[in-house]
Amino acid sequence: MLDQIADVGRDSKRGGYSRHGYDKPELELRHWFVEQAVKRGLNVETDQNGNLWAWWGERGDNALVTGSHLDSVPGGGAFDGPLGVTSALEAVDLLQAKGVTPRRPFAIAVFAEEEGGRFGVACLGSRLLTGAIDADKALNLKDPDGVTLAEAMKAAGYNPNLVGKDEKALGRIGQFVELHVEQGRGLTVPVGVASSILAHGRWRFTFRGEGNHAGATLIEDRRDPMLPASQLVLAARKAASGGGRATVGRLVPNPGGTNVIASTVDVWLDARDSDDARTRAMVAEISEAAHNAAEEEGCEVVITEESYGDTVHFDANLRDDIAGALGGVPALPTGAGHDAGILAAHVPTAMLFVRNPTGVSHAPEEFAEQTDVDEGVKALAATLEHLGS
Repeated sequence: MLDQIADVGRDSKRGGYSRHGYDKPELELRHWFVEQAVKRGLNVETDQNGNLWAWWGERGDNALVTGSHLDSVPGGGAFDGPLGVTSALEAVDLLQAKGVTPRRPFAIAVFAEEEGGRFGVACLGSRLLTGAIDADKALNLKDPDGVTLAEAMKAAGYNPNLVGKDEKALGRIGQFVELHVEQGRGLTVPVGVASSILAHGRWRFTFRGEGNHAGATLIEDRRDPMLPASQLVLAARKAASGGGRATVGRLVPNPGGTNVIASTVDVWLDARDSDDARTRAMVAEISEAAHNAAEEEGCEVVITEESYGDTVHFDANLRDDIAGALGGVPALPTGAGHDAGILAAHVPTAMLFVRNPTGVSHAPEEFAEQTDVDEGVKALAATLEHLGS
């Protein structure tokens, strides 16, 4: 089924796909999902936070829910997100072909803006659903063009006035299982289960200096925020040398002219480690280096925590039950965040991983062999049948 959406949101500049929350490609994928769900006899609804729910039978409590997301990072791969959605639809095909009917409410969920590729906060749909982010804060998030989430939702036909924690929708979930391509090389077999997610977050460092002429301003007269910004990149690598992961993937100078000394530079840091204490300590070390570098250049720096999630340990009983039902597949941790990680604080949650032979993700080279994808669909169908009986 991934072939059916292979042309949606292709990025000719970056390679791969750019599909972001409420933009044209993501809305096209939403429409495609609704069509596919209806073809299978599922009843589709959109909740107050823009998440899609496709119910097999009547909506109800203690529901077994699976699904993932359809958006991507800028220039992302074909599998991250859509694999979980297409696998859920194909798992329904397998179960319907066997004559299996769920004995409990069942739904496929598609969460909005999981990657944070447009508005900067990952897992936005599931965070809003669970109340993990304030509704007003979320609605005022802006994309690179200055469009707020509220404006984007309204333009797409959704009512931003309804956004916020959804106790009814959350309360209907009895168990949640998300299938996802593995985002590393931890799997040596086609399918595994997740044990945990590293503590991780995003921080914005805003360096302020003095904009000026690149040719007319002597080096000793400059207060160039690009210098401490560049030193932050190096500090992040140094701080992460003990086993953490610290990444600067986005840096935006203002005004951004080739012959202009920037007046401000915004730098986004992604930091992750095995637990809260280690992650916080790493960010503190990077922050101290940023302050020192800014002071040395005569600049200022303001640090804003945009999102954070503590270490997630998936429900051990559910994990072991699924692994056993699948013949003893391995369990492994992941450094990637997921909607399942947000939901795990509220409902029993598990994840299935499909092997990624390249180990590459969030890039066009992300990959899974067709045979492994097929095994993932079979494993998800078996899991849903096992849990739904």
